[in-house]
Amino acid sequence: MEKDLKDKVKETELMKKIESSEALEKGKQGAVRIVFGRTFVIFALLIIQVVLMLWGLIRLTEIWYAFTLVMTVLALILVIHIINKPENNPAYKIAWIVVILALPIFGASLYLFVESQFTTKWLNGRILKLHKEMREYVKQEPEVAGELAQENEQMGNLAHYMAEDGGYPVYRNSGAKYFPTGEAKFEELKKQLMEAKSFIFIEYFIVNKGYMWDSVLEILKAKAQEGVEVRFMYDGTNMVSRLPYRYPQELESYGIKCRVFASIKPAVSTVQNNRDHRKIVVIDGQTAFTGGINLADEYINKKERFGYWKDTGIMVKGEAVRSFTMMFLEMWNAERLNSTDDYARYLNVPVERTPEEGDGFVLPYGDSPLDNENVGEAMYMDILNTAKHYVHIMTPYLILDNEMITALKYAAKRGVDVKIIMPHIPDKKYAFVLAKTYYNELLDSGVQIYEFEPGFVHAKSFVSDDEKAVVGTINLDYRSLYLHFECAVMLYQNAAIPSVEEDFQETLKQCITVTKEDYKKQKWYEKMGGKVLRLIAPLM
Repeated sequence: MEKDLKDKVKETELMKKIESSEALEKGKQGAVRIVFGRTFVIFALLIIQVVLMLWGLIRLTEIWYAFTLVMTVLALILVIHIINKPENNPAYKIAWIVVILALPIFGASLYLFVESQFTTKWLNGRILKLHKEMREYVKQEPEVAGELAQENEQMGNLAHYMAEDGGYPVYRNSGAKYFPTGEAKFEELKKQLMEAKSFIFIEYFIVNKGYMWDSVLEILKAKAQEGVEVRFMYDGTNMVSRLPYRYPQELESYGIKCRVFASIKPAVSTVQNNRDHRKIVVIDGQTAFTGGINLADEYINKKERFGYWKDTGIMVKGEAVRSFTMMFLEMWNAERLNSTDDYARYLNVPVERTPEEGDGFVLPYGDSPLDNENVGEAMYMDILNTAKHYVHIMTPYLILDNEMITALKYAAKRGVDVKIIMPHIPDKKYAFVLAKTYYNELLDSGVQIYEFEPGFVHAKSFVSDDEKAVVGTINLDYRSLYLHFECAVMLYQNAAIPSVEEDFQETLKQCITVTKEDYKKQKWYEKMGGKVLRLIAPLM
């Protein structure tokens, strides 16, 4: 008996040693993957380039005193130029002015580098050209615009702005279905994909291997084998750590056409700052999806990150799908010199739908960071400035410019019930610290702020007065409003609007109320860090 016990003890100790050895080996392999992996190499090369640039500037300063004087004068000239530029947000201008005046040599050089990027200018010209070419197939129907103006003059004016300056018409004969969770949207997405007969267009910001993406991929493979045209596009940031570098070739082998937008390259360039943050699915020109939900397991809570992941999506059917088709085709061809697409084939698809009671008006739209027309922010501000009773907002980030702060405060001060739901468990600590610097100012004006206690809110939605709602990809932060390619859909008097408000109220039940006392309890270094970050927030 005693011998058996000793043998068991020895066996247990041996197993522990083996497990410890295996853990150590796995740790070594993980470290090797990090050091020699794509992510490390890309960022190492970028850092080397930045260091060499800085070193060159320092050396010039040391060996040529006049260079410092020239750069200081140049910095002052650039500040005058920035102040007088007609475009850009004032907060963006202030951030640049602070950097240039605080560090004249570095700041002036950085600004000139950013402004001289040929690739960014070329991409903007290319997208504008594509948009103009496709506008022939996506025109505003005068009858629809007239009906909307007769129904609500203010909404008619908004639709006029979106059609003329944004290039996106308002539609009738379009229905919508709202999804209060990623899980609900995922199930409907699979169902609709399986019913595809002609083509499937998919464009996503984040794609990560796992249950969600693997499930969608199996359907896409099957559809490609059936002869359905399948195109899949994702943002270049996925190349860094989520997907293999040659993943497009793998998808092509399944019969799926694939492109990567703005591939991450180990070269310092501002074009890499403008990401494709859109989430779009178009099926046969009859059905479209958008919203905050990406193709990764955390979005359907198959994988836990930052507690429960609260997200939302929307499905559109009918004539309004045409605008989503146009958005996809623009991005698909954006980095190609010549497009061979037959736009009419995809944009002139007969709509297999009859008008239904409760359709109202549906207005899908995209927002480009390159054209100086901030339609995403304009839509949000229009809702705030015209609301009569309430505006209820869900957003993961709250990094605001002066115009948005003013609109939020003014709405609350004139008696509109303005409520904002934020995450309680953030995905980015710095963004959360920065968001809290706005809390007291908003609370003082009557804006009510809540945090979703079970976890992270990734939804991007506005709902107002039981008659207007916006669901899409656009956050309340500088990156979404000014730096990313985005999309959304606005509903007016549509039957799906009550579902958006109902979801807001249900989510509110799981929230804690933010008070001014909460800010007082915040650690001093977090307060200080937030205030410093706020100076350069437009450039982050």
